[in-house]
Amino acid sequence: MPATILDGSRIASDIRTEVAAEVKAMSAAGVRPGLAVVLVGHNPASEIYVRGKVKACEEVGIYSEQHAPSESVTTGELLALIEDLNRRDEIDGILVQLPLPTQVDAKKILMAVDPAKDVDGFHPMNVGFLSTQRPGLVPCTPAGVMEILKRSNIPIAGQEAVVVGRSDIVGKPTAMLLINANATVTVCHSKTRDLPAVCRRADVLVAAIGRAGMITRDFVKPSATVIDVGMNKISDPAEFARLFAGDPMREASFRKKGSTLVGDVHPSVAEVAGAITPVPGGVGPLTIAMLMFNTVKAAKLRRGSRVPELTSK
Repeated sequence: MPATILDGSRIASDIRTEVAAEVKAMSAAGVRPGLAVVLVGHNPASEIYVRGKVKACEEVGIYSEQHAPSESVTTGELLALIEDLNRRDEIDGILVQLPLPTQVDAKKILMAVDPAKDVDGFHPMNVGFLSTQRPGLVPCTPAGVMEILKRSNIPIAGQEAVVVGRSDIVGKPTAMLLINANATVTVCHSKTRDLPAVCRRADVLVAAIGRAGMITRDFVKPSATVIDVGMNKISDPAEFARLFAGDPMREASFRKKGSTLVGDVHPSVAEVAGAITPVPGGVGPLTIAMLMFNTVKAAKLRRGSRVPELTSK
């Protein structure tokens, strides 16, 4: 039987509805959560991401503002902007869109963000809070992965989970969240020996390696749950054929657009897995939904209020 498709778009919509209700109640009490997004220069992909985040803020009632320093901004100038946003009480969340220009010290900028306003969850203090299971801000994509699992009633406690990818942004925090949820977790990377065999142990397999279609059916235990975090744009006809040969709808779309999106998981894995997230429409929508949740959470934590809970928790 083909795998059950885990509908990230529907789950994200549910979370946004919950966040909007929380924002409405907070606003009625005189506190409207606020998010500041910093976008340097004119990176087309980043501009698309930021527009989506600003639109999501409007939909759930969060106040948002965008700061757009020029491509030539210095580290010092960007630090001054971050310090100003840190001081402003009406700003609860600060998001610095990556990548930054090469002349800017990105690590210094991210470290300068007040941990209480670090809605990306990248600051070492929030990483420490996650590690020690204290209240803090959790990276949005890993938090979204957990919401997909919980809201889809996928067992986590006592299960064997494998995370392919060890990035600070996705792989490591996803592994920590799974450990905190009582899974037995293995983190794989480029030095892992016999990667397919390790992945085949997984009841829950999370692919976050950044390589199109790398996880094939040989990596997947029958009936496993596969979470595909990857988002790769391919335009090479040979690469397209490797992934989608025999799919007439995809072939027609590829001929028309000249490119298509694919995750880190080969489409044929859907024939083996018990459940799988699609690309697009899987993890991606959850990232922005969890950013909205984090902004509300930051607003409450900063004011000593009860932290909002999602329905799944």
